[in-house]
Amino acid sequence: MLFYFLRRLAGLVPTFLGITLISFTVMHLAPGEPMSLQADFNPKMTPEMRARLRAQYGLDKPLYVQYTRWLEGLAKLDLGRSFAPDRRPVWDKIRERLPVTLLINGLSLLLILGVAVPLGVAAAVRHNSLFDQVTTVIVFLGYAAPTFWVALLLMLLFGVKLGWLPISGVHSLMGYEQMGAVEKLLDWARHLILPVFVSAVGGLAGLSRYARSSMLEVLRQDFITTARAKGLPERRVVYVHALRNALLPLVTILGLSLPTLIGGSVIFESIFAIQGIGQLMWTSVLARDYPVLMGNLVIVSVLTLLGNLLADIGYALADPRIRTGGGR
Repeated sequence: MLFYFLRRLAGLVPTFLGITLISFTVMHLAPGEPMSLQADFNPKMTPEMRARLRAQYGLDKPLYVQYTRWLEGLAKLDLGRSFAPDRRPVWDKIRERLPVTLLINGLSLLLILGVAVPLGVAAAVRHNSLFDQVTTVIVFLGYAAPTFWVALLLMLLFGVKLGWLPISGVHSLMGYEQMGAVEKLLDWARHLILPVFVSAVGGLAGLSRYARSSMLEVLRQDFITTARAKGLPERRVVYVHALRNALLPLVTILGLSLPTLIGGSVIFESIFAIQGIGQLMWTSVLARDYPVLMGNLVIVSVLTLLGNLLADIGYALADPRIRTGGGR
């Protein structure tokens, strides 16, 4: 198992370098430059001034030199400085916004796990029943509906029409500082209900389908028939013998769902005006702020690779054949 873990860990380094190299190249070959917003509509901008701006940002150097410099900074845990007028360190900007994004995505993941797996198991146990058909329709509607559309509908219903929930930010702007600890907690909870649900709706629909399919496949296995023939209670057959085996494929899906949730933050954080990583990424794209974009990319890439690693380790722990094959 240790050899399998080390081998998988060593494989992450070239993968990470490949991701950053491709992303850096594509980003810099795309049309437009960071100084375009300052220079294109400024009649006083001369070619000399534009050249000085390019030199200031380091964009006058060949692309491989720029990437090597960025990589050297990353080796020292220095993500560089933003191209924005404030010229703040990239890590400071990311550090300010990362906690709220992780909080929302963590709550979203808990919601997905708490609802999707039981729903998928219940649909598989009641295969072809009315419950199965109704949940299938609801799940496919949730899976097919665009996230931004769902978010706007919920904001219109619960925020505008009914007035039950706030539709922007993570806490109230007025009177928040005077609130007690419990009141602040409730205020955060009210603000996060809609973003967490919107973030979870796509993953919830997809994971419940995976759970249903995996459970159906296991329930058709011979060992389940044998367990039933022995007279074991149906609850024990389903929730002990079948569910444990059906969860194996879901481990991989869960590992891959983490970067998807982070990527989805761009949509719901922009819609709900939440100062998180997703909104920072979106504004950086518009401003062509390459250092901040690469910093965000590093965070997402690391989470993606760690998610894959955890999924592989979980799968190997659950199925010894995986690590046995890796050890050869």
